[in-house]
Amino acid sequence: MKLKPLKGIMPPIATPFINDEIALDKLSHNFTKWNTTGLSGFVVMGSNGESVFLTRDEKVKLVKSVKKNIPDDKLLIAGTGSDSIKETISLTNGVADCGADYALILTPSFYKSEMKPAAYIKYFYAVAEKAKIPVIIYNVPKFTGVDIEAETVAKLAEHKNIVGIKNSSENIRQTLEIIAQTPKDFATIIGTASVLYPALAAGAVGGILALANIAPVECVQIQKFVDEGKHKEALEVQKRMLPVNKSVTAKYGVAGLKCAMDMLGYFGGEPRLPLSVLNDSDKQLLEQILINAELM
Repeated sequence: MKLKPLKGIMPPIATPFINDEIALDKLSHNFTKWNTTGLSGFVVMGSNGESVFLTRDEKVKLVKSVKKNIPDDKLLIAGTGSDSIKETISLTNGVADCGADYALILTPSFYKSEMKPAAYIKYFYAVAEKAKIPVIIYNVPKFTGVDIEAETVAKLAEHKNIVGIKNSSENIRQTLEIIAQTPKDFATIIGTASVLYPALAAGAVGGILALANIAPVECVQIQKFVDEGKHKEALEVQKRMLPVNKSVTAKYGVAGLKCAMDMLGYFGGEPRLPLSVLNDSDKQLLEQILINAELM
């Protein structure tokens, strides 16, 4: 079966919970809105999907539900990485059987002092050799405390089943180096909307962005403007979205993202414990940020 192109704007979708159980009906409601916005696909079990709080059964259930709720031409990427190579391969192939197109695999990080280039190469090659679907490297130093180097990414890109990277670092120099050192058919995708415009202008092919959960049209618009060479217009939208992105990532995190979703007609709901909901004063500040950005 022909692979769908790995490009465009994709949200790492928030996982809706009611009484600590996944609310699949609320997820379906969110897709009725997302599916009309020009997003190229969706990421399930990403950082903003609270993947670390999900059981394996819940992860499989989520993939099946998302597959049912999206058009056939939309990408479905599943976060399947863990420090265990064996478990990563097992979950990757499990979600492949449920319809996932690509696996987004986090850099191993528990034994941080041992996570040198050779360790990453051994890990990702071992996974890629047995994965039924192509592998995307997921670099997110904010959460893992480790950062993969461009030279290591270039080495990994030599494997036919390692096809891209989601780089969630705000380090544009690093993103430029990855683009420069990897083949043209290797997809560099930015993982934070704070640098979406400069990353796209430098050659990134898309973004997996928390912001795209609540501002999908604006994120898609930035890429469209860049593709059309309308850099002034792209930069204007980028600047308008910066405070929103900061509020739902660095400042308020998952709780802020879910609260913003509720304010904008999606279902966000409460994050899973041990995360906490926003207090009333923070909700008011977030609402004003959304108003200022012309999202409300």
